[in-house]
Amino acid sequence: QVQLVESGGGLVQTGGSLRLSCAFSAIVFNIYDMGWYRQALGKQRELVARITSGGITNYADSVKGRFFISRDNAKKTAYLQMDSLVPEDTAVYYCNAISGRRSDWGQGTQVTVSS
Repeated sequence: QVQLVESGGGLVQTGGSLRLSCAFSAIVFNIYDMGWYRQALGKQRELVARITSGGITNYADSVKGRFFISRDNAKKTAYLQMDSLVPEDTAVYYCNAISGRRSDWGQGTQVTVSS
């Protein structure tokens, strides 16, 4: 059973930073590709950033150079460092873990950026 618990969301002003964490609870973490998605009110969920089990990263164009995804396999945790936040980044952020055909989601954490 895979459980993902996000934390670190909150309210921040434009230009500020937040770091999201995704704690993973299962025996094996390092074989999973980890991702962060977000869903703004009235919009579809979209990929923000992904890191493979081998450490390869990719980002949505809208966050390149501002957001940085990482993972700590020993702590079974994935992170999303978000810098230079803008109001358009306001959304619920979800953690996702994929291994083979298995895909698991966290409950989400709200990020609100005020102008």
